[in-house]
Amino acid sequence: MVGTATERHVVAEADEIADGERIVTQIKGREIAIFHQDGEYYAYLNWCAHQGGPCGEGALTGTEIASYDRETGEVESRWEREGEILNCPWHGWEYDLTSGDCLSRKGVTLPSYSVEIEDGEVVIVL
Repeated sequence: MVGTATERHVVAEADEIADGERIVTQIKGREIAIFHQDGEYYAYLNWCAHQGGPCGEGALTGTEIASYDRETGEVESRWEREGEILNCPWHGWEYDLTSGDCLSRKGVTLPSYSVEIEDGEVVIVL
């Protein structure tokens, strides 16, 4: 999480963000993307670690998982995690929506914020 959890900000009514959708909002000079996916809420700074692109505005897709058998030379690939992978619209960096972790760069994670639902409202904690 970014910073210490001291400020609470109501950003929307919970039913305003349908499952599979998102909103992008400004809170204290920060552009934050809030996602509602499979009943869970996630909030990330709308910023990509690569070149500062608006990552939170990218497509939610899946990712290609591949394996290679050196002995046989066989390659196997399959599409997985549909709707769980956030793609930065600038250069396609992929992030796990549930953790913010970059799929191609170990140790790179989107700055995140705590999301709570209180009395039917989406609250971001800064």
